[in-house]
Amino acid sequence: MAKRDYYEVLGLAKNASDEEIKKAYRKLAMKHHPDRNPDSKTSEEKFKEVKEAYEMLSNAEKRDAYDRYGHAGVDPNMGGGGGFGAGAGAGGFADAFGDIFGDIFGGGGGGARGGRGAGPQVYRGADLRYNLDISLEQAAHGFDTTIRVPSWDKCDTCHGSGAKPGTAPTTCTTCGGHGQVRMQQGFFSIQQTCPKCHGTGKIIPEPCPTCAGAGRIKRNKTLEVKIPAGIDDGMRIRSSGNGEPGMNGGPAGDLYVEIHIKQHPVFQRDGDDLHCEMPISFAKAALGGEIEVPTLSGKAAFTIPEGTQSGKTFRLRGKGIKGVRSSYAGDLFCHVVIETPVKLTDKQKELLRDFERLTMEGGAKHNPQSKSWMEKVKNFFE
Repeated sequence: MAKRDYYEVLGLAKNASDEEIKKAYRKLAMKHHPDRNPDSKTSEEKFKEVKEAYEMLSNAEKRDAYDRYGHAGVDPNMGGGGGFGAGAGAGGFADAFGDIFGDIFGGGGGGARGGRGAGPQVYRGADLRYNLDISLEQAAHGFDTTIRVPSWDKCDTCHGSGAKPGTAPTTCTTCGGHGQVRMQQGFFSIQQTCPKCHGTGKIIPEPCPTCAGAGRIKRNKTLEVKIPAGIDDGMRIRSSGNGEPGMNGGPAGDLYVEIHIKQHPVFQRDGDDLHCEMPISFAKAALGGEIEVPTLSGKAAFTIPEGTQSGKTFRLRGKGIKGVRSSYAGDLFCHVVIETPVKLTDKQKELLRDFERLTMEGGAKHNPQSKSWMEKVKNFFE
């Protein structure tokens, strides 16, 4: 079957500019790429057709031959000057297809390529995490502290070159110092890190004995960290540039200090609010009166009414924690727990029996909840 006109394949006029040819190719290659149409034989054929058209028209010599003689001018079997060689068009196709490849698989395109004139690929250092355990009081009020974290510093022996003193790194012969190589797999042109120099573009014949050619050594460093008042469990503080150093001159990563608040013996935190259980005696609950409760800023006193039942909650406004993003402090919720006395003496037991008899004689007047519950049980069985 006769081949279609290359300009028709790309949807262009014969006077189209190089930029228009590249844009048309990118658009059609994205549309018909086999990875986007895995089950379509038609898309695969169209992708190959678009690829061939672009490869011919992106090369000035091949395009001139095609404009003069048509397909015969670029068919190597017919003596033309074209074909799929490694001339200027091959480089243009590789660059354009590299952009397409990055768009499909999530890459950025330009920064990852290591073609002619490109240097070794630059990598940002990895981020680090440091777990810091603090108390609830420290979280509420904030404080300054120091931490020791592992760090990589430039080797003092080789001054970061990785080579033995008196020697120097040499340019990688596999990638020519670019740190990247291109691999042709079928109609794919894939760029990857050089397997010999691992992206550095350099080979170290005689490694430094101190750092074994790494150019850096591991040390511990001390950092000052400011913990803001109101910080909560799981929050992180970022220390810019204190992560692992980058490669080939890339920027260092960041250090994240993750906060873990230790369990408190009295309080449980819920956002900016605090909760605590408040055990009181049977007599205090019955008679009422003033009691003292602890807070993170000292003691607080309030009055409980007579006849307070177990489970009753009292709210102390503003006695919680002021969060890092809050404009005012939370509240403290005190949950009453009536404590049953234990290990009673004979005298105490006798007094309690007398008390029980007197309250029972009063009926629902003294035990309204018991009376109500008994009536519900009676109705249930009836």
